[in-house]
Amino acid sequence: MFQSRIENDCYNEMFSKNDCIRPLYENVFHYFERLSPQTVTEYYWKAQHMLHNMGVTFTVYQESSSLERTLPFDILPRLISFDDWNVIEQGCLQRVRALNAFLYDIYHNQEILHERIVPRELVVTHQDYCWSLKGLNIPGNQYVTLAGIDIIRDPSGKYVVLEDNLRVPSGISYIFENRRLMERLFPDLCRTYPIRPILPSLSFFGRYLHSLSPRQRAHPTVVLLTPGKYNSAYYDHIFLAQQMGIPLVEGNDLLTLDNQVFMRTVHGLQKVDVIYRRIDDDFLDPLVFRPDSVLGVAGLMSAYRAGNVALANAPGTGVADDKAIYTYVPQMIRYYLNERPILDNVTTYRLDDPDECAFVLKNINQMVVKKTTGAGGYGMLIGPRATEEEIRVFSTAMMERPKDYIAQPTINFSQHPSFVDGDFEGRHIDLRPFVIGGEVVIPGGLTRVALPKGSLVVNSSQGGGSKDTWVV
Repeated sequence: MFQSRIENDCYNEMFSKNDCIRPLYENVFHYFERLSPQTVTEYYWKAQHMLHNMGVTFTVYQESSSLERTLPFDILPRLISFDDWNVIEQGCLQRVRALNAFLYDIYHNQEILHERIVPRELVVTHQDYCWSLKGLNIPGNQYVTLAGIDIIRDPSGKYVVLEDNLRVPSGISYIFENRRLMERLFPDLCRTYPIRPILPSLSFFGRYLHSLSPRQRAHPTVVLLTPGKYNSAYYDHIFLAQQMGIPLVEGNDLLTLDNQVFMRTVHGLQKVDVIYRRIDDDFLDPLVFRPDSVLGVAGLMSAYRAGNVALANAPGTGVADDKAIYTYVPQMIRYYLNERPILDNVTTYRLDDPDECAFVLKNINQMVVKKTTGAGGYGMLIGPRATEEEIRVFSTAMMERPKDYIAQPTINFSQHPSFVDGDFEGRHIDLRPFVIGGEVVIPGGLTRVALPKGSLVVNSSQGGGSKDTWVV
C-alpha cells in the first residue's frame, strides 16, 4: 500500500534514502501494512464522517457553493522524536520571546530602530503598526499570547522557519480533534508509543488568559470574541471557548461604559476582564480603526488604554509577522536575547533592495513570491508551476510595488506518506507549533498536508488537510 516513498530529492519522514523504514516509524508502518486496503479505506471514511458529525469545518470564501467544508484528515500520524522536538520547542520559544521583545520595543523606546538593525520606515509606516499603543504598558508586557510558527523540513532534514503568525493564528482546535480521532480509531497503535499528552497545554492556555486580568480577583471574566459563524475558523472559536469554559461572544454582545467593557447576560451586565480576540485589528473598534466595522466594540481601545481590559493577542502585533519583518528575526534574537538562533529562516529576498529584486526577477521561475501581508495561501506565485501570464503579472506588480513582496527559493520540503485514493503516497507537509505566552509549546502542533499531488501549498483553503502529530 505504500507507494512513491522517495520523490523529488526531498526528505521523507518515514523512509530513509535507501528506502528503509526509519526506526521511529517501524511500529506505525507494520501496523498499517497488516491492514487490508479495504480496512484502511473504511477507517479513512469513518474519520471523515466523525469530523463531519463533530462539525469540524472551515470556510472557503472564494467559492459561491459549498462554503463550509470538513477539514480532510489523514489517518497516518506524523511522528517526531524527542530530540527533534526539543530543537523545535526551544527554537519556537526563543523566537516568540524575541518577537515579543521587538513589539515592546517598537511601541516604547524603539532602540532597535534607532540602531538601524530594523529599518524604521518598514515598521512605522506598516499598515498594522498601531499608533494608539505607543507608550502603553499592557498586562505583563505580553503582546503575543498565542503564536503559530510555520516550520518546514528542507531536503537535508533540517527544520527551518517559513513564517510567523502572531495576529490571530488559527488551527489549534484541529490538534486536539486529530488526537481524539486517532485514539478512537487506533487505540492499540496509540498505546504502542509513549506520546506526549496535549491536553495539559489547553489547560495552561486557559489559566494564562485568566492571568492577564488587570483586576486582581480569583475568577476574572474571560471571553472569546469571534466575528461569527461565517468566519473560516469559527469551529476553532467554538472549540476553544467550550474547552476553556469561557463565553463565546460577538461584538454586539459587548459594550463599553466609563472605559470599561461589559458583557450582556440574562442577569444583566457583567464586567469583562480579558478578551481573547479572534478578529483582526481593523474590525476591533470602529472609533479607532475601520468606522464601518460591525464586528467589534465601540470604545474598546479606550478601555484597553485605560488598563481596564486585556486583549490577547495585543493589537498591533501584525507588524511583527509581516513577511518582510520576518527576515530580521535572527537579528532580533541576537539583539534582545544575546543568543544564536536555534531555528534558521528560509533564505528570503526583500524586493525593496534593488539588487535582490533584480536577482528574483531574473530567477522568478525558481522562486516562491509572496505578498508581505498575505495569508491563507492566497496572493502567492510558485515559479516552477506558474504560467507565463502569471509570471508576467507578478513581475509587473513586484516592479511597481517592491515593498509589498518577498521571495524565497522553491523548497521541496519534506514528504510524508498520506492515504490518497486507496494508497499511501508521499505528500508535502509542514508543521505549525503553537506557543502560549512564550512559555509553553503544545507538543507536536499541527501538521498540515498538501493533499493534491505535487502541491506545495498546505493551507486548508487551497485543498490541504491535516494529520495527528506525535512527539514520542
